[in-house]
Amino acid sequence: MSNKKIIPKTAEEIALMREAALVVSKTLGMLAKEVKPGITTNKLNDLAEAYIREQDATPGFLGLYDCPSTLLTSVNQAVVHGLPTDVPLQEGDIVAIDCGAIKQGFYGDHAYTFEVGEVAPETKKLLEVTKNSLYLGIKEFKHGNRVGDIGYAIQNYCESHGYGVVRELVGHGLGTQLHEAPEIPNYGKRGRGKKFVEGMTIAIEPMINLGTHRVKQLKDGWTIVTRDGKPSAHFEHDVALVHGEPKLLSTFDYVYEALGIESDEEDTFRFDG
Repeated sequence: MSNKKIIPKTAEEIALMREAALVVSKTLGMLAKEVKPGITTNKLNDLAEAYIREQDATPGFLGLYDCPSTLLTSVNQAVVHGLPTDVPLQEGDIVAIDCGAIKQGFYGDHAYTFEVGEVAPETKKLLEVTKNSLYLGIKEFKHGNRVGDIGYAIQNYCESHGYGVVRELVGHGLGTQLHEAPEIPNYGKRGRGKKFVEGMTIAIEPMINLGTHRVKQLKDGWTIVTRDGKPSAHFEHDVALVHGEPKLLSTFDYVYEALGIESDEEDTFRFDG
């Protein structure tokens, strides 16, 4: 992590972070209309970069740690950090799109796993469980709790469905840098780890595999894939601790609007500041 110490944010800084997060939310919503069989992830990447810049923001990943792209696009057995390519998406694929943006000096960092056409029922279930686990983790981000409470909630729920919870990759603090303290694993024990403090801003991001939790990195130095070749899902939200409660800075509303999905999953955590 770039900072060992947790950096709580003021109400004004949290409001700015929400603007950055919403740039990413809107970008994912725009991409939701484009994800279909035949499109390449390179094309999605180009669309995202142009769209982010149109919103007076800067792509958050491009150039960071020498990242060559605006999006990280992880298809099927790719867990995270997949680099965009000219390979067309096919019917039945899934693609996790992770996107970052910088606006007014703060990062937004947000991910959604999209279905490409009709996907297999077991894959659809993996996506549903992974997304549910994200909100179970968010629920634990409250006054009096610790990092392990989030990890426990996600791990317990996903493993009860027989899925593998990735260990090597974690959520993180978020702010003027993409990766701040603390690390937020998707596994853990209740009551362990750093205590949550008012004004904390973090990215919670379950990365859950249909099979084994074991992963490996490809020779491109970026893409992480499942060791057994089975699909993996990734969903991510930016969350602030406001008056002791978790409040979403990002939203899937734009994605759902594009896809015609009705959902009340975010209602409990809506940010009204």
